[in-house]
Amino acid sequence: MRSWIRSVLMGAALAAVFGAMTAYATNYSLWINGRTGGGQLGNYADFTYWGPSSASAGVNKKSVNWDGYHHVSDQNYLVRNALDCFCTGPNWCYIAVHSAGNLMIGYTLDMYGGSARYKKTPSPSASGTCSNSDGTTQTGWNIKWVDVAAGAGGGSELSDIGAWTTSEPLVQDLKTTTARAMYNHNNTRGKIFHMYAGAKGTLYSGALPGQDDEAVAYHSSGGISGSSGGAYCNPSDFACNDLTLGTAAAEGGRAKWTNHTVAFRDDGETVNHYTNGNWGGVVGKVRADMALNAR
Repeated sequence: MRSWIRSVLMGAALAAVFGAMTAYATNYSLWINGRTGGGQLGNYADFTYWGPSSASAGVNKKSVNWDGYHHVSDQNYLVRNALDCFCTGPNWCYIAVHSAGNLMIGYTLDMYGGSARYKKTPSPSASGTCSNSDGTTQTGWNIKWVDVAAGAGGGSELSDIGAWTTSEPLVQDLKTTTARAMYNHNNTRGKIFHMYAGAKGTLYSGALPGQDDEAVAYHSSGGISGSSGGAYCNPSDFACNDLTLGTAAAEGGRAKWTNHTVAFRDDGETVNHYTNGNWGGVVGKVRADMALNAR
């Protein structure tokens, strides 16, 4: 009898410990901005870049603000701080990025995703850093997947031709050949990049090849590999090769980068590049997905 009681008590104790550990584990939704920035650095509650903070945008949403002006390499510590805070130990993250935020997360995973990271307690200071939880480390971060709105991982011809202020360090990073050589785009550390490509582009249609959202062309927002951009379109446009959905190579045979899949192709040409301070453009498509699936 005593043995049975002891077994029951031990089982209950283990269940309580497991339940406490499970309760401690938390999922977060991290939003990484693109060019121009706007949110206060280190303030994960400031969604100025995106739109009203009241909008549903995934479980425990956090805005990972960087200045959107300086080189990706110079501002990358802010993204690493956020990943360390919310995506280590028992905690996991869903990541959403816009435009140059694609460069930022791709660079982070390739350059630092194999490094030892201290597990953190997700209670950030005013500077956006968190204290170590138990002094142990892990390799990289706990990331479920990455949603990419209007991704500029392949650069933009607007940077090539000087349509943006060329004195901005980030604009130099956004040149198509520079962006594509900045890091190994195939090395996502096994994380899937869901690409959302907009096509309501008119203003710079002559400068951006194929379909575009007024800032980046399908070759970039669709995750097409190679050292330079190409012209890719919707199936209804016979002027250039199709951007395929999923992970399949584009029409013409050019492969997508590893672990990059086109989740949304703007066949109706209804969404452009810009948030307009209200989760607008192709960002709205990503917000809807995060609200539904980032739990």
